[in-house]
Amino acid sequence: MLKNWTNLFLFHIKNNKLFTFLNVLGLSIGIAGLIFATLYWNDEQSYNNWNPGKDNVFISISKIGIDEYWASNVVPFEEYFKKDFPELEGYCYFDNWYEEAVLMYKNKKEIVKFTYAQHSFFDMFPFTIVGGSTKNVLNDNTNIALSQDAARKLFGNENPLGKTLDDGSRKLVVGCVYTIPGKSSMAPEVIVNSIDERMIENKDHWGNYSYGLLLKLKNPDDKDKVIARMERLMHENSTVKNAKQEGISPEEWLKKNGITSTKFYLQSLDEIRLHAITECFAEGKGNYQFLLIMIGLSILILVLSIVNYVNLATANAVKRAKEVGVRKILGASKSNIIKQFLFETIITVLFSILLSLGIVELSLPYYNDFLGKKLVIFGNQFYMQIVLIFIITIIFAGIFPAIYVSNFETLKVLKGNFGRSKNGIWLRNIMLIVQFAIASFFIIGSYIVYQQIQYVSTKNLGFKGDQVAAVWYWNGYNWREKDYKEKVESRYLLIKNELSKIKGVKQVSTGAFEFGSGNGSTSGFSYKGSENIQARNMGVDFGMLEMMQIQLNEGRFLTNKIASDTINSMLVNETALRMMNEKNPIGKEVNWNDKKLKIIGVVKDFHLFGPQENIPPMVFFHYKTVDWMLQNASRIYVKIDAQNPSQTIAEIEKFWTKNVDTVYPFSYDFVDKQYARTYASYVKQKNLFSLLNFIVILIALFGLFALASYSIQRRMKEIAIRKTLGAETNVLLKELSKQYIVFCILGFITALFPVYFLLNKWLENFVFRIDISVLPFIVGFFALLFLTLIVVLSRAYQATKVDVLKYLKYE
Repeated sequence: MLKNWTNLFLFHIKNNKLFTFLNVLGLSIGIAGLIFATLYWNDEQSYNNWNPGKDNVFISISKIGIDEYWASNVVPFEEYFKKDFPELEGYCYFDNWYEEAVLMYKNKKEIVKFTYAQHSFFDMFPFTIVGGSTKNVLNDNTNIALSQDAARKLFGNENPLGKTLDDGSRKLVVGCVYTIPGKSSMAPEVIVNSIDERMIENKDHWGNYSYGLLLKLKNPDDKDKVIARMERLMHENSTVKNAKQEGISPEEWLKKNGITSTKFYLQSLDEIRLHAITECFAEGKGNYQFLLIMIGLSILILVLSIVNYVNLATANAVKRAKEVGVRKILGASKSNIIKQFLFETIITVLFSILLSLGIVELSLPYYNDFLGKKLVIFGNQFYMQIVLIFIITIIFAGIFPAIYVSNFETLKVLKGNFGRSKNGIWLRNIMLIVQFAIASFFIIGSYIVYQQIQYVSTKNLGFKGDQVAAVWYWNGYNWREKDYKEKVESRYLLIKNELSKIKGVKQVSTGAFEFGSGNGSTSGFSYKGSENIQARNMGVDFGMLEMMQIQLNEGRFLTNKIASDTINSMLVNETALRMMNEKNPIGKEVNWNDKKLKIIGVVKDFHLFGPQENIPPMVFFHYKTVDWMLQNASRIYVKIDAQNPSQTIAEIEKFWTKNVDTVYPFSYDFVDKQYARTYASYVKQKNLFSLLNFIVILIALFGLFALASYSIQRRMKEIAIRKTLGAETNVLLKELSKQYIVFCILGFITALFPVYFLLNKWLENFVFRIDISVLPFIVGFFALLFLTLIVVLSRAYQATKVDVLKYLKYE
């Protein structure tokens, strides 16, 4: 039986090569798209899955403003955790970011990713220990835990345990070597405990949000109790004490400082990758919306492929009507015919999946580059998902065509009456409308996405970063050293003067912030007793704002010709000025961290973080005005002449590696390119939409071409009669194409609400966004109509040129 079915299947493939190819290719592309999305989903979902405590370990997040969330916590909770929190199994203060630093062993140097954490770090992230023991490591700041990869880079095949490493300021003994079992929110190469020492120095600083905090709960359901107790302690030790010192009520103190009571949130390791309130860990957070977009669009394409397959299968069934009739006469039951056609679908889908896996394997390097990942095809979970895709595709693509064919009435089909019921025709027409709707969704959606990304990428940012190189600057200093602040400034000024002498360098300056990622320093200031304004601290050197072509609204820039500009002068941006509610700010004084600073200028708003985010209030002052601000500068900005930039960069590198930093490699980036990465993920979404749009149109045209061919083939006798009766070609073309135009319009109308609603939700990610106009819908409709007419009219025109006698000679 299977041999007979196989022979029949091969026979029909041979007679319908083109349509079989289109069917298999359409299904393969649809399945490949879903496989790509599945690989991405598996990777994002795998973060922290290896960790047995992922449901019990929480990171503390502090809400310090209306929309301001920090993945950090105040220091002094530690003594209370030990005695007043029975719900806790453990806690760990740590730096939830990496510091790239140099480790030296003998004559070998390696740049590695450091994390500083308390001893209990391994209780929160129980990495696999391959050498040594966690019992004797991270007890103080004299020992070190190394990842196996870092150990191999530094020691090769030598046993690292007990060996001494040098980080430039101290000696560190290797206490253990670990590997990370899977994707992890923290994946450092080196772990050192310098936290305990810093905690002692900050034990009374209830406003110090400098540390990440992990809490391990005995029962995850107790997190609300822990949060309530933390908020109460914060209120008592910060708000109440500060208000008492000023002789006012806690409510008045909060209002005066423009803040609300600090709120805490606890999010578990299980949810933190895709559902974090803010960036919490060094490995970043996943883009949950982008993941849903990938899954949703991939499912849409697979639905389109399946609908396409079903349409073609039911249309092709007419050609096999006599075969079915003969088989029924010979005794084949309805179930046998259903099994036969399901068997053919199984073979087709199996071959499509194999082809789709080939497409994925060949395209995976480009896909990884697109996502910035290292996805591979393997794993029991993935194979089970492939089986599930296989079964679902067979169910939806195979069952209806099989039942449809099995219901042919034997006597009618043997007499030549192949017509089916109106229900079958209507169902096929509905599926064709669905195809047009999906195609409309992608065409309109891709145009809207393109408009938004074009708007973002061409928007006036308020500064110009072309030809300005941001050179990474290791601003090393030992704050325990006497006069270290003066040494930091002297080193910077020396570098600035020497860089200025290099041919092609037009200007050198620095700022304690980074374009595209903002800065980490915020402070509140008040004006005329107003509520506290939490602003970004923009410590700058002279000429920094002018070099970046940041514009003044009124007043003047900082200048070295006026001594007070390094003592008590400041500028504010337009956002801060609006919050001050002052029409004439020049010369007015504000209270900034108990310092009286005079406003000398108002800077026009510019996009520090990215054009998709709000412009925050900012204050600008010379780095000497706040003497610790220069320590936050991690970039030296160099304006380069456009004539010979590569030669200038080469000279800068030569000077840098010889005189500035002999340990760290020279690293720079042009500000405009660096800034463009702030919206790179949205550019990727645009490119993804464009690619999928092309694929969807291709699949839809495949189906439309085949379906139109079958439909017109069935009407060849009608066309021959019309031609005999004198019908002109344009009349025939109109008659043959009008139903597809109607389906095109109905599909387009069906897509209107989904595309408007979903794209409007996507645009909500942008503070600065376009309004959805009627243009994308007009362009989408005419593009769809144009493609439809090209396919249908080309097939219809060929039909009007047939030999009439061929179809009428037996009548």
